[in-house]
Amino acid sequence: MIRSKKFQSRRGAEKGSALVYILIAIALLAALTFTFMEPSSQQTSSQNTFKTITGLQGQVDVIRSAIQECVLNYPKGDVCIKNDASAVPGYCTSAAVTDPGARKNYPINPDSDHYTNATPGKSGDRLVRNIRCPGSNGGNNANHDNHEMVFSGASGKFMPPAPDLFENWKYFNGADGIFFWTETTKSDAFLVTALNKLDEEYSECEADVIDATGGVENLDSVPTAGVTCPNGSVCFRVWMISNAATRVLVNVDAGCD
Repeated sequence: MIRSKKFQSRRGAEKGSALVYILIAIALLAALTFTFMEPSSQQTSSQNTFKTITGLQGQVDVIRSAIQECVLNYPKGDVCIKNDASAVPGYCTSAAVTDPGARKNYPINPDSDHYTNATPGKSGDRLVRNIRCPGSNGGNNANHDNHEMVFSGASGKFMPPAPDLFENWKYFNGADGIFFWTETTKSDAFLVTALNKLDEEYSECEADVIDATGGVENLDSVPTAGVTCPNGSVCFRVWMISNAATRVLVNVDAGCD
């Protein structure tokens, strides 16, 4: 059958129109894909930020509560802790200064030389999970050194594992005050966002974000070995007591030194 030129022209136009519709559909599909993918990525980042904030904040609350309970239960602490050159009772086992500037009614460094002859002995680290409660073993005898663990089966308080991407919390009690901190070496973009948002949840001078990605940063003014934000890390520190009135603090927010 012979088709007219008019019919052939109409068929060609229809094919051309169909191709246009296909191209439009492809473009719309690409646009929709981009639209749905972008919010999904943002949503994942928001979820990770929220998870990090809640994880860290929950552990801060656990640590502070446990330390405050210790102080309330034993407000006098341990008179045998040598925080300066002042004399201590004769029954104390250490004559040398072991914890310069430390408060005797707060947990001291779990690796302090104060625990050289104690049970348990020195922990070998500054981890919060190993801090002990001074004053828990009273009496005029050497048992003053045997401070009970703050986190243990006996106390009924347990220190949970560090949040994802962060290291275990560490502790300081010295001339600058009392604080604890954690650190991360991960480069995930949401982490810095999370730490800055978490910092905003606390009062001015109550918490700090320390950036040590350009080199190690000291956390106390002495400085003290092991009390640093390591090279390549970002740290989050929470203060329990700040001696800013008598000390020039380091790596704190403007106006908090």
